[in-house]
Formats: sequence, C-alpha cells, structure tokens
Amino acid sequence: MTDQTRLQSTGDWEVLFPVDGDMLHDFDGEVREGHLHIHVSISAPGNQVIKVNGIAIKPYNEEYYAEIALESYKNVITIEDESRREELVVYWLKGAANKYRLSIDDNIWFLKDIAEHRDTYRSIFDNPYLGFLKEVHDTYGTKVHLNLYFQTDGFDLTQMPDTYKDEWKAQADWLRLTFHALQNEPDMPYKEAGPAEIRRDYERVTNEIIRFAGAELLDPVTTIHWGEATLEGCRELRQLGFRGLTGYFYFVDDRPLVSYYLNKKQIDHLNGRDFWMDHSEDLIFIKIDAVLDRLQMNEIVPALQRLKHDANHKGFLELMIHEQYFYPHYFNYQPDYKDKIFAAAKWASENGYEPAFPSECIFE
Repeated sequence: MTDQTRLQSTGDWEVLFPVDGDMLHDFDGEVREGHLHIHVSISAPGNQVIKVNGIAIKPYNEEYYAEIALESYKNVITIEDESRREELVVYWLKGAANKYRLSIDDNIWFLKDIAEHRDTYRSIFDNPYLGFLKEVHDTYGTKVHLNLYFQTDGFDLTQMPDTYKDEWKAQADWLRLTFHALQNEPDMPYKEAGPAEIRRDYERVTNEIIRFAGAELLDPVTTIHWGEATLEGCRELRQLGFRGLTGYFYFVDDRPLVSYYLNKKQIDHLNGRDFWMDHSEDLIFIKIDAVLDRLQMNEIVPALQRLKHDANHKGFLELMIHEQYFYPHYFNYQPDYKDKIFAAAKWASENGYEPAFPSECIFE
C-alpha cells in the first residue's frame, strides 16, 4: 500500500492537494526567490491539531491550508497530528510549464515507403509523411515522437535500410522513435500479455531502431498500443528502461480508457494532472491532453484554448495523433490531417508554448 492510499483511506483527515507522487510545475503555485510556494490542502474536522512540516495550521470551513516552499526536484512533506504521521513525496518540475510535444502512434507505413524507395529516396524526408513533419519542425520548432510497430502487411522493420542512419541521428534534437507494439491488430494486445511477450516485441522494435536510426533517437517515454498493460507488464517496461508512459486516464461507460493498470482513484487523479508518479513502481504517467484526429478542424483551437485556461492542464500540453489518417488509401483518411497539426503547432507557438519532450522535463 502506498503512502497515497494510506493518506486517503484512513483516519480523520484527508490530504486534498498535493498527493504522494504529484509532479508539480510553476502553475501549481507561485515562484518566489527560487522556490515554488504551494498550498497544502487537508480536509478534516475543525477540532484537530494538524502540523505540516512541523508547523501547526488552523482550519477554515473544515479544511486546513498551509503554504510551503518546494526547493528542489524531490520534496518531502510531513503531515501529522497527535496519533498519525505521514510523508508525501512530491516533485517540482522547474522546466515543465509552457511546454508542448506532438506524439504520433501506430507508425509503420512511412517506414515501409522509405524501404520500398531506397533506390530513389536520397533522404528520409523524401517520404511525404516524414517530410511534412520536418516542415512542421522547421516552421515552429515542434518536437515529434513517433511510436512504432514492428510489422504491417508485407513489411517489417528488418527490411529498413541502414543507409540513412547518419541522417536519422542528425535529427535527434527534435525526433524520437520508440516501441509501440508488434502490429496494429489485435486491439489492446498487451491488456493481458505477460512480461515475456512485451519484452519480445520491445526487443524486435528497439533493436531495429538502433540498427537503422541509432540509439540517439530512443527515449525513456512511450505510449503502448491502446495504453493497456498489466501491472506485471508495466514492471517489465520499467525494467526495459521506460520511465514514463502516456495515456488518456479517464472512463467511458465506467471502464478505464488508455490507463494501463491504474485503479479508479489513481485514474481520477491523473485525469486532473499533467504528470503523476506511482512510487510503488517508479513509473511516471503523462496525461494526453488532445487527440487531434478526434477533433474537427474547427474544434482544435477552441480545445487548446480551453486547456490554456485550465489550471490543471495548461502546464505541459501533450498533443497526439495517429499515422494512418495521413493516407488517402486509409478507410478513415482525414484530408485535413496536415492542417490539424499545423494549426496545433501554430497555436502553441503563438501562445507561449515551447517544444519539449517530456523526458527533458520530468526527470532530475
């Protein structure tokens, strides 16, 4: 049982904010004199003597508040009364506010195209999809993270030539390639998969990325296909070097969606945060804020505006889309695919958001 579970399920008081594992950015408080000042909020009857970091605090309408200053990446908050003493560990992410990233799932077709045109493409950016993404980067500085399948019909990553490796490596400042799944079907392939299956598929994808593109393009953050994996599966991902997993973290018809192994309380909490660390597994979960292919073109800017004015989500914007919608032959082709990405990147740039990978912001 984690400190968070104990704090929120026993005793006469409940910590409302922050909770154990919260990863805070500058919008969660006020930065003054090199410290992030935040308000600890505790729900409790008004007749208790509660101390935060050794200082007694007074109640107001059955809630207790204490201002504390976070000094470093990792911070311990002590909360106690006459009978209990608990510790929360929270994090100050000094470089996470006003940042954004574009993450794209289900990638394989653009690699198949490059392999098929190895004799005519002088550059990986002769591929229309990758060339377009570089145009977005060149225009707005956008950092792009591509989560890869190992195989699709008639192609797998072993067929990718390594002749472009130097060019791939030269893009490492703005482009990432990581493991996503073996292939597109079946849905939710790792929902019940054991660690051995996950390791097998991870190694297939990752070994090939290193061979044809270089280890420089790997990243300790990824999105598993459908964002579903068992606790044991996620432990295996952590053993394989992943420290962060992105997901939706909400419920549809009372069923968790793209939420890995997390329980209802954890999912509800993450749905209102940018990042949260599960200390029991040493894994950081990252909230996807907008799935661009699920939005109409005229909905993108209003959706981003709402995020900007949402105190819980405006710090780091995680934007996501899927590769397939780029292609006219796909049954669900979106002819405004490019326009959607350009609109999101343009909005981010004009609203003070700088490109960043989560891995550049959430680790010490």
